[in-house]
Amino acid sequence: MTMAEFGIEALRWRDGVLELIDQRVLPHEERYLACRTAGEVAQAIRDMVVRGAPAIGIAAAYGVALAALAKGRADADVLAADLRCLAESRPTAVNLFWALDKMKARMAEAGCTPADLLALAAQIHADDIRMNQAMGELGAALIDGPCELYTHCNTGALATGGWGTALGVIRSAHAEGKVLRVTAGETRPWLQGARLTAWELQRDGIPARLACEGAAGSILREGAVRWVIVGADRITANGDTANKIGTYNLAVLARHHGVKFMVVAPSSTIDMAMESGELIPIEERPQHEVTTLKGLAIAPEGFAAANPSFDVTPAELIDAIVTERGVVLKPDAEKMRALMG
Repeated sequence: MTMAEFGIEALRWRDGVLELIDQRVLPHEERYLACRTAGEVAQAIRDMVVRGAPAIGIAAAYGVALAALAKGRADADVLAADLRCLAESRPTAVNLFWALDKMKARMAEAGCTPADLLALAAQIHADDIRMNQAMGELGAALIDGPCELYTHCNTGALATGGWGTALGVIRSAHAEGKVLRVTAGETRPWLQGARLTAWELQRDGIPARLACEGAAGSILREGAVRWVIVGADRITANGDTANKIGTYNLAVLARHHGVKFMVVAPSSTIDMAMESGELIPIEERPQHEVTTLKGLAIAPEGFAAANPSFDVTPAELIDAIVTERGVVLKPDAEKMRALMG
């Protein structure tokens, strides 16, 4: 089952244009933004039109193809400014740089054409869907159901090529009759859980409810939730993970209450060149995202705000990392090396 059959496509290529569902206006409006240049793709990534590490990487790959088609050349030197523009769009999601590296490697091959780059972008997109469905099966196998689950941010079809990472596991587990109910954290300040995950869960008919971030501890204390399942934007060589801000809080709460903690991400999210989570660059987004809500001030004028977009969960708080290559239980540097071969 593809996400197109569910009517959810975060990205689609049509008639030489990359169309991105505008995630800023969901769930109340379903509209697509047309990107015709690499610069427009980069701006869409910066502006959160498209978000989620895998989806960002796929969008960047298509952005390179757009640049090559426009210039009639598949040459890294010719496309240097476009590659740099895309690379600077978001700093934390390693899938972005992974995708750009794959596109540059193809350009280095003799006889590479713009059409070859478009074909590679489409292949990256298709592979992501296949990997998500594989991860869904592997993650669902860890769940002894039926039980309740908790998730954070959006890790579904909107954040990926289709199906989803953490939400893909939840979809697969639901199909196997293992899910009684899902609690989705609202995910401030962009409210991805409230706007996006709730929308996907409702469309799929998965029993679910929404919760304020501050309710997580109380909900986990009740004892019905067996797993917290989240995605990742970068996983380091020792198994530390960076994910949407608030993930670390959940990992601490889960450990305290005896709830298992699962991270689901494709192997392209694993950065074996980065030793630990302390080295991950954390994006600091504009303060107004915290001090306003839909343009309406919710804090005193001029009041300062902290707005890190991600936090780091240390490996010792993670029970399982699920990738398309396999599952790592109680991750550490040695197990991550074995996974990546």
